[in-house]
Amino acid sequence: MAKNASDKLEARLKAVLEGLAEARWAGESPNAGAVLAHAVNLVPFDEKEAELLSGGIPRGHKALTTATAKLVKAGWMVKGRSGWSITDDGLRALVAFPTVDSLAQALTDGTPIPAGVAVPTESPVKKPTKKKAVAKAAKRAAAEKEPTAVEAAELLAEAAEASVVEEASSNGVVQPETVAIAGDFASHLGADVDWEPGLDEVQMALNPESKRWTRTVNLPAGTYTFKIAINRSWDENYGAFGFPNGANHELTHDGGPVTIEYDHRTKDVAFS
Repeated sequence: MAKNASDKLEARLKAVLEGLAEARWAGESPNAGAVLAHAVNLVPFDEKEAELLSGGIPRGHKALTTATAKLVKAGWMVKGRSGWSITDDGLRALVAFPTVDSLAQALTDGTPIPAGVAVPTESPVKKPTKKKAVAKAAKRAAAEKEPTAVEAAELLAEAAEASVVEEASSNGVVQPETVAIAGDFASHLGADVDWEPGLDEVQMALNPESKRWTRTVNLPAGTYTFKIAINRSWDENYGAFGFPNGANHELTHDGGPVTIEYDHRTKDVAFS
């Protein structure tokens, strides 16, 4: 288990690469926010890493974003306008360097991937099953010295939660009733006032195929800020990197039509 900041950063980098591998097999090209959120979900920030820097971005997010340049330099991933993606060498790297330590060492030393390692024909990422989650909880329970009834109940609840999460992932995300772009360019959407999520003019539309909420707007050149507000209220809203009540999203635009997409699975946005 990752213990210090360096260990956790290395674990998140591996999670980034594994997340991109899963996305490739799913035919997806996730945006930066979705990729980073996946890594942070697997290796959460500690109190220090969660501190907000100027601009409202967590310290750990800045460190992780910077560190992903190592994956690009190694030729293992690509950062494109339409999203991030893993390369064939990135897939081979997950096979050749299967642990956090070996992958981190290869990045540091510039170790080439052995010539005999082929591009895998299926995802190299191994997911824990519900049975493994239950077994893990049982193992922890057995390791405890005379666990109390409360502790035992917590362990069983943990196993049950793992099952629920897995089922929810396969069954899809429950979509909100409405999603609004609440920001400082509402007038370009036809609204009379800015930052008001209850107005009809700022609502997005759900694409039934992609399961993403979209809205295209024609904007003059400039920099704009906004948040995503759920069900016409500020009670539930998401900012940069999909953080609840997070810092504002920023859109620097050259002028003309721009499409904003919101994914309720990642709580983050993408532009096209």
